[in-house]
Amino acid sequence: MAHEGVKHDYHLVNPSPWPLVGSIAAAALTMGGVMWMKGLFGFPKHTWWLLALGVVMVAATMICWWSDVVKEGNEGDHTPVVSIGLRYGMILFIASEVMFFVAWFWIFFEMALFHHHRTLSSLDDVQGAWAKWPPRGVETVPAFELPLVNTLTLLLSGTTVTWAHHALQQGDRASAKLGLFLTILLGCLFTSIQAYEYTHILTHHLFYSSEAANSGLYGSAFFMATGFHGFHVIIGTIFLTVCLIRLMNGGFTPAKHFGFEAAAWYWHFVDVVWLFLFTFLYVIFGAGWR
Repeated sequence: MAHEGVKHDYHLVNPSPWPLVGSIAAAALTMGGVMWMKGLFGFPKHTWWLLALGVVMVAATMICWWSDVVKEGNEGDHTPVVSIGLRYGMILFIASEVMFFVAWFWIFFEMALFHHHRTLSSLDDVQGAWAKWPPRGVETVPAFELPLVNTLTLLLSGTTVTWAHHALQQGDRASAKLGLFLTILLGCLFTSIQAYEYTHILTHHLFYSSEAANSGLYGSAFFMATGFHGFHVIIGTIFLTVCLIRLMNGGFTPAKHFGFEAAAWYWHFVDVVWLFLFTFLYVIFGAGWR
């Protein structure tokens, strides 16, 4: 495109309100979350209106901002150089998400691999609580029941999204729609199974036992790692649903479909993280060693 008479491959965006609106929305969401959980500004706990406002503002910002990006692409502003920048941005985003999950794995491995160092304490209850991992008296989730079903579900979804991607590259839009639709269904199935698993855990009071002083640490590590992964599955499912809507409305071509490609990358990232979670949290350091 041209700018001040000079031709170049870069896209100079027009002034946009969305960075400012997004910042305000993120602040409202953060303060609303604190207000709902702990109370804030004199408001009691479970005051929900600021949290709801923050959620709506963040969602509106994402919809409007990304709609602008889609329009720019349709107008030809995403030159090869700009497309490379978009790919680098998505790669860096996924890398930051990898490090986010590294933090949860780190604390879990620290407790699982070095729990015996806690037994050096002179307190008898601490020695007993950290004598083994998972802690004595903690009932873990059987790895080869619902978690295995969820593992197979995500692996299958990885194949369907790859099928959809390759079909789109070949110009087979019907197969791309079908593969993408099946991927979304499998993502919803995964979320439903995990919700049922959480309900079962809470109903049967797993991870919490009067015999284990540190049983809450195991439950916290488990829920933070698997819960955030479940949240990422929901985000990925929404991402793929938007791609399906765009595909059904005539969007994407075999040559230009980075939005679809970015969604596929994200979904494969979610798959890989779950494989690590299943292997270590459920099998090796969970019920598999009991």
